[in-house]
Amino acid sequence: MQDVRELMVFYYTTVYFLKSSSMTLINITGIAASVFTAISLAPQLIKVLKEKKAENISIVMLGTLFAGLSLWIVYGFMKEDWIIIISNCFSLLINIILAAVSIKYKTKK
Repeated sequence: MQDVRELMVFYYTTVYFLKSSSMTLINITGIAASVFTAISLAPQLIKVLKEKKAENISIVMLGTLFAGLSLWIVYGFMKEDWIIIISNCFSLLINIILAAVSIKYKTKK
């Protein structure tokens, strides 16, 4: 009987550890994906600010991206997932700044 209890304790401990580890891996993967997505347009923003040129920036693309990011934020609130909410809010902020700067420099000709 003692062996069965020890086996059950070992089993449940192993299952708990594996579930905890996979959740950690899932969280790390989600955070990494969020960081890369959030900073993806930062180099473009820096380039536009340095060169003060925005001829090649598509406002339609930025508008489409705004819609997608806004929906991701809503989705994050629905799931109560702060990784999704924060990273997409940051992405949206970068894209709003990029759009504003693009409009400013496109109209200055």
